[in-house]
Amino acid sequence: MSFEGVVRPTEDGAEIDALDYDSYRPMAQTMLEELAQEMLASHGLEAVSVEHAVGRVAVGAISFRLRIASQHRVEGLAAATEFISRMKDDVPLFKVPVVKEVST
Repeated sequence: MSFEGVVRPTEDGAEIDALDYDSYRPMAQTMLEELAQEMLASHGLEAVSVEHAVGRVAVGAISFRLRIASQHRVEGLAAATEFISRMKDDVPLFKVPVVKEVST
């Protein structure tokens, strides 16, 4: 299964053009890889692959991609849900909304 996180057109109720993602890349990459290994072991998966954007990502573009190979859908979906929740809580990835400029 795969999940692709697409940048939504609003953030905290404000219209945006993009999100600027920043991270301490070595630490974030290590933590994403460690989390993937945890999901492999705890959910009995076949494989996990993860990519997260750094820099500006426009509305409608993909900022995050998670791929999981599992023998059963239940384990794959549970792993994806846990991975995303833990990534948002624990991995040093930061986003700053680029607020849509109002034309006059």
